[in-house]
Amino acid sequence: MRKATSIAAVSAVLLTTILSGCSSDGANQAKDSNPGTPKPVKLSLWTFQELHKKYYEKTAELWNKSNPNQPIELTIDTYPNAEMHNKLLIALQSGVGAPDISDININYFQNFLKGDIQLVELNNIIEPEKDKFIQSRFDIYSKNGKYYGIDFHVGATVVYYNKQLLDKAGVNVDTIKTWNDYIEAGKKVLVATGKPMTSFEVTGQRPFWPMIIQRGSDYLDKKGDVTLDNEINIKTLQAMKDMIDKDKIAVPMPGGNTGAEEFFTFMNKGEAASLIMPMWYMSRFLEYMPDLKGKILVRPMPVWENGNVRSAGMGGTGTAVTKQSKNQDAATKFLAYAKLTKESNVRIWQELKFDPIRWDVWNDPELQKPDPYFSNEVIFNVLLGMKDEIKSPNMSELSSASQDLVNSNVMFKSLKDQSQTPEQALKAAAAELRKQKK
Repeated sequence: MRKATSIAAVSAVLLTTILSGCSSDGANQAKDSNPGTPKPVKLSLWTFQELHKKYYEKTAELWNKSNPNQPIELTIDTYPNAEMHNKLLIALQSGVGAPDISDININYFQNFLKGDIQLVELNNIIEPEKDKFIQSRFDIYSKNGKYYGIDFHVGATVVYYNKQLLDKAGVNVDTIKTWNDYIEAGKKVLVATGKPMTSFEVTGQRPFWPMIIQRGSDYLDKKGDVTLDNEINIKTLQAMKDMIDKDKIAVPMPGGNTGAEEFFTFMNKGEAASLIMPMWYMSRFLEYMPDLKGKILVRPMPVWENGNVRSAGMGGTGTAVTKQSKNQDAATKFLAYAKLTKESNVRIWQELKFDPIRWDVWNDPELQKPDPYFSNEVIFNVLLGMKDEIKSPNMSELSSASQDLVNSNVMFKSLKDQSQTPEQALKAAAAELRKQKK
């Protein structure tokens, strides 16, 4: 990591005089009993992730070292995911009890953009640097051209290949360009090793969601209308079912999803030749699958047809400043320092193993180091080669409901118990969503 002086130098572009225009209860550099020492501005932050908390604590330390005349005192509370979002929504609706800053999961963010929005517009800190970021990761936290949240990561979906299994089958991973190539490679792997090429979530939505995003489709269109049962989605889910039933190169995921202990064990033992997941899943490999060290290659998603993109940005946390904050200026500038500067984006990779949204750090020396776990390759060269191909999903008021239906009904009924065809499962879920929209 660069020295704190470097952080201060770069951050100066975004972070000007921090305490101008703030209220009198600690935001106007009132002096304490030690003459010449500014009183810290008190900021509160809510999150639902312990790793995020550690990152913010370190960021506050760096801020205070770099800005001794503009100190902050950051208090962080961590709550369970659903509880925190319910608590935050109630606080914002009632007008009392909200923190200065809050993480908001992408799945809940649209709930906070309804009616009289109680989040602070962030255009003033985003627009000066916007050309250095993956634009779609700002769009998902915006409304009517105004930005209200800043993400940690791109969440670019990639394929993690088990090189050991592919080598046994005589498959060169770099020859896999299309999903047809992927299926044919999977057949070779199955013959040579007896292992499936991959596994699909059946109590989750991956890789179905990124597969349709890369084809220009989604659960909802940009206006929020339901498109879950369109032709592209039906064909894609049918192709996944065929990979299980006809081609025999895929299996329903042990444990149902990529967060299950059964799946970690399955993957760690080398029971599948690949996995289609976002870049943020790298931390799960490192933590839960130690036996795969040195065996995993990271590559773009194959495409269905010419014109498709090779990735999709999935998941995310939009960090926002609330209008209840008495120190909005200080909170906004701390958020910029934590998520928009070059140094912060390098730290996001170093400390969280997330693919940072600021693409101009992807060729930073820290991010260009070969990774011993991932076959000593430079992972970010994969992202640099497809940085203009990372689409994010459309988010609207029905986003959370649509994902719940896909997770709980569509995937299980079409791929696991097969009580419905892909078309039937998607049409039933779409009909339910259209009822909710009325």
